[in-house]
Amino acid sequence: FGPQLLDLADASIRHGFGAGRALTVTEADFADELWRPGASFVTLHLDGRLRGCTGSATAWLPLARDVAENAYGSAFTDPRFDPVTAQEVSRLDTEISLLTEPTPMSFTSEQDLLSQLVPGRDGLILEVGANRGLFLPQVWDSVADAADFMVHLKIKAGLARTFWSESVRIRRFFAHKIARA
Repeated sequence: FGPQLLDLADASIRHGFGAGRALTVTEADFADELWRPGASFVTLHLDGRLRGCTGSATAWLPLARDVAENAYGSAFTDPRFDPVTAQEVSRLDTEISLLTEPTPMSFTSEQDLLSQLVPGRDGLILEVGANRGLFLPQVWDSVADAADFMVHLKIKAGLARTFWSESVRIRRFFAHKIARA
């Protein structure tokens, strides 16, 4: 069902230009497995560079609806970027990550946490009070090691590079990546 989800994401982005919202999807349009709750991130690249990425860390919508909403969000509401233009749409590369349910990790220190991470496989959600950051497993492709991964995740969460506290909560998830060949 990967190609169907990619087509759905692209259709939701195209729909967004005229409607100003994500494509409306209904249960009748999709197989049962795509109508079960699912968590997804939709990542857009333009000329090999990140152009937008939004998603859901936990499953709360039917997967097809989640993908349609996140595709629209990646194209038009990611606060790091201006909305995608009509001229860019045909040049976008769309990637969908289907996330497993995040599970809490147990660790005694930052060093203990780092020793448990598996580069290339683990996605993480870091939470400390109101600060929160999420990295998909794909981020491992752009960092040197687990320590670098954590430094950038802390920065994304609005924390200092060297921040550590016993109040740090980490949840780990895995992602199945769908992209066109």
